[in-house]
Amino acid sequence: MSEERDRGVQPVAKLMEAWCLKVHDLVDASPEQLTHKQVQRASKGRQLTLAMMQKVTRSLNIAVWYRLEKEEREVFFEYLHKHLFNYAKGYSADFQDPNGELMAAVKEREGKIVSREA
Repeated sequence: MSEERDRGVQPVAKLMEAWCLKVHDLVDASPEQLTHKQVQRASKGRQLTLAMMQKVTRSLNIAVWYRLEKEEREVFFEYLHKHLFNYAKGYSADFQDPNGELMAAVKEREGKIVSREA
């Protein structure tokens, strides 16, 4: 039974890494009651309900939004649950993320912040 629900590492985990986000960032950004355990289960591949997939998706979008500058927010492509979970209806493995340039800008800023602290 548990093997049916284990879907392996999900695209949401890769997106979190690409945006320099940790589990706590999604929990902190969530306007809903989202727990660390729920985000961990989502990224590790535990099959979630549609409502939970949407909750995680909203939290990811908000967490990314907080990292963007004003001009970047205008061109940010908001993710849908079908972009974050490979078992969601409408998922496409061929999806090309239109936020690549924004990700690079955020990584560069995060790198500068880290290097200042060191």
